Amino acid sequence: MFQSFEDGADPSVGPARLSALRAELARLGVVGFIIPRADEYQGEYVPASAERLAWLTGFTGSAGIAVVLEREAAVFVDGRYTTQVRRQVDTSVFTPVSIAEIRPSAWLGERLGVDQKVGFDPRLHTRAEVRRFEAACHAAGAHLVALDANPLDAVWSDRPAPPLAPITLYPEERAGRSAADKIATLQADLKRKGADAGLLTATDSVAWLFNIRGADIPHIPVALASALVPSEGRPTLYVDARKLTNSVRDALAEIAEIAEIDEPENLSARLAELGHHENAVLIDPNLTPEAYVRAVESAGGELIEADDPVVAEKAVKTPAEVAGSRSAHHRDGMAVARFLAWLEQRGEEGFSEIEAVTALENFRAETGELKEISFDTISGAGPNGAIVHYRVTERTDRRIAPGELFLIDSGGQYLDGTTDITRTVAFGPPSEEMRVRFTQVLKGHIAIARARFPVGTSGAQLDALARISLWQSGHDFDHGTGHGVGAYLSVHEGPQRISKLGHTALEPGMIVSNEPGYYRPDHFGIRIENLVLVTPPAALPGGEREMLGFETLTLAPIDRRLILPRLLSPAEIAWLDSYHLRVQGALAGDLDPETRDWLIGATRPIVG
Repeated sequence: MFQSFEDGADPSVGPARLSALRAELARLGVVGFIIPRADEYQGEYVPASAERLAWLTGFTGSAGIAVVLEREAAVFVDGRYTTQVRRQVDTSVFTPVSIAEIRPSAWLGERLGVDQKVGFDPRLHTRAEVRRFEAACHAAGAHLVALDANPLDAVWSDRPAPPLAPITLYPEERAGRSAADKIATLQADLKRKGADAGLLTATDSVAWLFNIRGADIPHIPVALASALVPSEGRPTLYVDARKLTNSVRDALAEIAEIAEIDEPENLSARLAELGHHENAVLIDPNLTPEAYVRAVESAGGELIEADDPVVAEKAVKTPAEVAGSRSAHHRDGMAVARFLAWLEQRGEEGFSEIEAVTALENFRAETGELKEISFDTISGAGPNGAIVHYRVTERTDRRIAPGELFLIDSGGQYLDGTTDITRTVAFGPPSEEMRVRFTQVLKGHIAIARARFPVGTSGAQLDALARISLWQSGHDFDHGTGHGVGAYLSVHEGPQRISKLGHTALEPGMIVSNEPGYYRPDHFGIRIENLVLVTPPAALPGGEREMLGFETLTLAPIDRRLILPRLLSPAEIAWLDSYHLRVQGALAGDLDPETRDWLIGATRPIVG
């Protein structure tokens, strides 16, 4: 199993660890310290050796930050984790705070006195984050101090060793572009922006650029590595050499005679060398650790602040990546169909949340192609389905009961693509309220799937389409409608997204999720998610302008028992019937007879 069901939280250890950290801070002469849930690469996941926030506080969510002062300590989380944080931390020593109510920098500034010093690890904070904390400290007359070593590491006696998973080459025929071509494009972009070099610290950017993959962190096939790319000459990959076999090292060296290999601890010195020569280095202030930024600045170099130039390139999939995604979704669709049929067969016995996660992962593994799951499966029975980012543990595991809804959000990592799908199914007869809300969510899903829009349209301009049906009855959902997805990389990829904040124009070749939902706290949750591909501009009958659109990649039935046909328009019914016919045609011939029979029933027309 790739997914663990251990809770991992032990609030009882918090007080002693906090006391030890405070003693170390006093020795260093600082009154406080900031602990983000981050490592030097600022990714969504971190290795066990970088789980500092979890070790200190007990909180294991994927996003959060703690601020420790002499007599007070707080853990800041977003709305996904307000319940979890109170269960996992000792609230007698750590105060849970909603980041929506007050930013950590503002909270800190309100508590500092003149000339007090607060420490931070510059390897773990971006330039943008540091600016916010510096402004808050300056307003209080206090000082934000970059520490040479992380004081938490000094008291974490059993800290795990950093990961050393081997790096593998990603075949050019799957990537659709050679690493040499990608590097040349990046170098041309650096020249246009007046940069002598560009620093890449996002692991998926590095993996995409060099056509490599790794296994250093959960669920995302990347190696912990950075890259320094000059506008002319040979880029350097900063990675622990023990991750490179001789064959991989030789292959990298052959890529346009690039790929100098160096150890990560030497990167700061190289940046300082560029600074001494008054070179201009492009950095992304929202991704680059402050330590690297200061290495350039302190040596006299120039900083060019801009978005990571790889991100936009990576978002537009090559024809080979698009073909791979279609193949991955066909394979994943068969596994999901077998799983949904398995749910149907459970009868009165039902199933637990963990049983469902285990069964689905096994069906994916039986394809023989599963490399990892793309994130921890969200498996919510009844009221747990209303927790948007619920993660089942042995302590919270719940069996489905008759009349409840079951929400399962999951995905797989395959060599040819990354998948992400959510289905909500009824266990026993659903209530009228459940069917109304489900149909409203379905209407929003169909509106996105059927959308046609001009070149230059952003996700923010489409987001309302997924919500209008819910809005008309006074309801909504508190997450974005869709996020970008990588090609055998991160399941959450930018810059594209369908969200009120998604201001990047959607381009042909981008993959995004289409996942409206509705959540009634303590009762049930509903979400319908497919991945969609932005299609090229095409003429419409009688139209004056060509329009972009979406191709739905995900192949799996939508539970007909939860649909109220009277609430759907003829066009919506036609889309749903067409989608189900496509699902049946794509999958039925490759399924076992029992699952095939179930699929034919699950995809029959909604009316008649």
